Amino acid sequence: MSEAPSYDAIILGAGAAGLMCAAVAGQGGRRVLLVDHTDQAGKKILISGGGRCNFTNIHTAPDRYLSANPHFAKSALGRYRPQDFLDLVEAYGIAWHEKTLGQLFCDGSAKQIVAMLLEECAKGGVELALGRPVGAVEHGDGLYRVAVGDQVVRAAALVIATGGPSIPKMGATGFAYDLARRFGLKVVEPRPALVPLTLGGNEILFRELSGVSAEVVAKASKTGFREAALFTHRGLSGPAILQISSYWRHGEPVAIDFLPDRAAGWLREAKRAKPRGTVRRVLGEALPERLAETLAERLGLEGELAAQTDRKLEEAERTLAGWRFHPNGTEGFAKAEVTIGGISTADLSSQTMEARRVPGLYAIGEAVDVTGWLGGYNFQWAWASGWAAGQAL
Repeated sequence: MSEAPSYDAIILGAGAAGLMCAAVAGQGGRRVLLVDHTDQAGKKILISGGGRCNFTNIHTAPDRYLSANPHFAKSALGRYRPQDFLDLVEAYGIAWHEKTLGQLFCDGSAKQIVAMLLEECAKGGVELALGRPVGAVEHGDGLYRVAVGDQVVRAAALVIATGGPSIPKMGATGFAYDLARRFGLKVVEPRPALVPLTLGGNEILFRELSGVSAEVVAKASKTGFREAALFTHRGLSGPAILQISSYWRHGEPVAIDFLPDRAAGWLREAKRAKPRGTVRRVLGEALPERLAETLAERLGLEGELAAQTDRKLEEAERTLAGWRFHPNGTEGFAKAEVTIGGISTADLSSQTMEARRVPGLYAIGEAVDVTGWLGGYNFQWAWASGWAAGQAL
């Protein structure tokens, strides 16, 4: 291998966090090499938001992130805010719109965000090495030596921005964790997040509702989200389920409130108003017909409402307000939008993202044990953590 020129910083991973970090460090006067084993920068950005990139969320706050240290993200998120990224988007003339719950999307294409970040890198003179596999990584005499393709490159700083193992078809791997462990950093057990849940056993019958969705409140571990839930041929999906999957642990139930707007006693009132009606018909007024039919069957309340005792109707209300599903797993990293867990925040500076005991080693983005809610929060963490490291390099 030939010995290549040295750099101030080598950034491994040309995703959202790596691109931001490279642009900031480059424009700050650093000589930066941005490396990725795939041949295209920002691959996850390109597929996000249905190709329109949900690039941030205006409601970003530290309490919308999961981490073993819930305070870790405060510093970076507080110094690089959604408005800062939005200012950049607008400076490039990229049209955008706000969807529900503070989610911001491009009007056009996610390609515009990648092009913007690459242009920002170009302004900083960042050198790109795409489609170049990373081999051995060594550290000594204050320098990191990294085998990139058929060269060995050197720098005083090395940034781990290779993400987590979610969506392996995009080239995602656990490389970040292996590298972190090599340098003595702890790794919080990674698991799939923002991922569909699978059902088995006697709950398989709900798979017959594949394609049916309804607005619900989904709860797990005392946390709840009100959004759409979708039945699939494997189990449960949709925004409410993806959100709750980050809090769900194997063996725990997920509770679904199918009628979150109904006050206690609504079935009894329906009985008084329409004694000749049925539970199925009443449910069908608020829920998709196939779902109403299945729930009514499982409740076992056949016949007219007038034939049901108030006590049975109250029991049915309680069941519908907290219907317990027992997922047997998730659809795994292949379908997970992000990864929970990762490089332990206990080993990193929340100000700079630098390893506390390994000078010049940084970790940013999804590689770190900070995971946001669905809806642009993970991109904002990528921008904020990348900016913090880029400033510190």
